Amino acid sequence: MFSYQRKRVRLLFAVADALLTAVAFESAYLTRTRLDLTLFYLNNRPHLLLVCYCMIVWVALGSQQRVYEYLDSAKTPRVLAQTFRQCLFGGTLVVLMQYLLHLEHPLSRTFLGLFFTYNFLLLALFRWQSPRLIGAFQRGFGTPYHLVLVGSPEKTAKLEQQLCHGSPFRMQISDRLTEEECYDRIPALLRQRVIDEVIFDVESNRLSALEPVFLHCDEEGVRTRIAIDFFPHVNSEITLDRVGDAPLLTFSAAPFDELSLLTKRLFDLLAASVALIVTGPVIAVIVALIKLTSPGPIIYSQTRCGLNGRRFTLYKFRSMVANADELKDDLEHLSERDIAFKLARDPRVTPIGRFLRKYSIDEWPQFYNILRGDMSLVGPRPPIPSEVERYAPWHKRRLRMRPGLTCLWVLMGRDRLDFNSWMQSDITYIENWSLKLDCTIMLKTIPHVLAGKGAH
Repeated sequence: MFSYQRKRVRLLFAVADALLTAVAFESAYLTRTRLDLTLFYLNNRPHLLLVCYCMIVWVALGSQQRVYEYLDSAKTPRVLAQTFRQCLFGGTLVVLMQYLLHLEHPLSRTFLGLFFTYNFLLLALFRWQSPRLIGAFQRGFGTPYHLVLVGSPEKTAKLEQQLCHGSPFRMQISDRLTEEECYDRIPALLRQRVIDEVIFDVESNRLSALEPVFLHCDEEGVRTRIAIDFFPHVNSEITLDRVGDAPLLTFSAAPFDELSLLTKRLFDLLAASVALIVTGPVIAVIVALIKLTSPGPIIYSQTRCGLNGRRFTLYKFRSMVANADELKDDLEHLSERDIAFKLARDPRVTPIGRFLRKYSIDEWPQFYNILRGDMSLVGPRPPIPSEVERYAPWHKRRLRMRPGLTCLWVLMGRDRLDFNSWMQSDITYIENWSLKLDCTIMLKTIPHVLAGKGAH
């Protein structure tokens, strides 16, 4: 999470550099043309090329000098020195570029001086305020990250201060546990609360004794970190991370490729928006059919468990009678699965509902869940809380990925799969996740859904 946030912040800084550089260029050009000096003019094409060139050059120089990596924590003198060098080198490259463009009117020294001054002042001002801007950005738009700290009271108190006060990212400490408490308390906390990560700050000679706790977290897919240079053997991807002055070793049992996950989210937003627009006319017909053929609400809502156990409201077109939930207890003994309730010939399903379910049309309202960030296009199906309470620890790993509309289980038989095969297919997806795999699943899902294969 922390490296993901830092990459987002670096991207924010790069975009700000490009925009502020363009503003500085246009301001300098406007100022120079209004001064009562010798004629200075840029034609439209060279003007646009120079603005774009400056934006690219300034971002490239900032990346090359690693300016964006430390702006949220660097001291003012260092920020000013880096900004001065960036503007000086950038100005030099602009002078060289004018000869390649064969400008009709060479860039005047007054314009270049104004451009350097405006650019330096704008960048320095933004970077001086950057820690406050990052904090406001995260507090306003970032979701809270729930952490559990393990160690002595003194160590966890210091670590909490480093994490929460030494970083602009939005974090919430759910609990602070001693080494003795964590054996019993961590499994209970994972059952009762949303926990994104567990961070251990203990002596290296104590970590071997804590291996059962690490393995329990690993089995459920919970990311763990340690604040020292010793770690047990767990089946997770291991990365070194840093937040402020706190070095952390990360054990990630779920996908943690930040850029790929961000790309996945952006694609979800685009695809869900397009899907809602395209299916709009059909949705109007479905609404009318549901209303005319069965009394009750058009939309059925239900509490489900999402990423890391977060609860959200899932929406579907109602495909059953209005009192379906009340009748479920009478049918529980007929369920074809041990944990998740599933009945092939469910008497509660309405005639129009059977058609909607066969072709997964009842799930179209979940495009709204995707827009909200509750779900993704591809991912494990979101379970209901009562099912999660009956999960074995290894089942819970499927909660470590944002739930989706489709996944490998669709290609393996949909509702014909037994429960453990279903769980294993989701875990296989998580362990092998990539953007290519998502595309493959989506492309193969379409003919399965259109043919109504495996749906009850």
